[in-house]
Amino acid sequence: MMTDPFRLALILGGAKSGKSRYGLSLAQGFPAPRLLVATGEARDAEMAARIARHRLERGPEWETREEPLNLKDALTASQGRYGVIVVDCLTLWLSNLMLREDQGSGIEAECLQLLEVLKNTSTPAIFISNEVGWGIVPENALARAFRDRAGRLHQCLAQLSDLVVLVAAGLPLTLKGS
Repeated sequence: MMTDPFRLALILGGAKSGKSRYGLSLAQGFPAPRLLVATGEARDAEMAARIARHRLERGPEWETREEPLNLKDALTASQGRYGVIVVDCLTLWLSNLMLREDQGSGIEAECLQLLEVLKNTSTPAIFISNEVGWGIVPENALARAFRDRAGRLHQCLAQLSDLVVLVAAGLPLTLKGS
């Protein structure tokens, strides 16, 4: 499933929409070695089992780097070493930052720094993220701040991306690119 070549791709969808499967299948069109930068953390036994299962499903041609916070440095250090880099998932990274940082400008600065790194990336990268803007207005301030930050980050990344795909029920809908 290879589309026209791209440098940056953004794959959006809801929970269990098939977005990760689609992003990984898209990455198979690039030469090995391939890198998955995982932003999730095993905070309980169920999540640890998920992480282990996903590693097995990807297989040995994938390297995995767990990076819950320092995404820009992980991407910078990986340039030129892989055929493709997949980041799964951008919204987990954002929530990790929000849970560890104050609600001030530190998070905005992290997002801006990530976008600056992506302007100069040479290795193709695929970002997988949850579309969170279709629900009701969240009841609490933290949830509203998360939704707002995710929406702004998605808009900025979509502008930089050559390919933007929305996945629902396992079906991809190309929003930008081909």
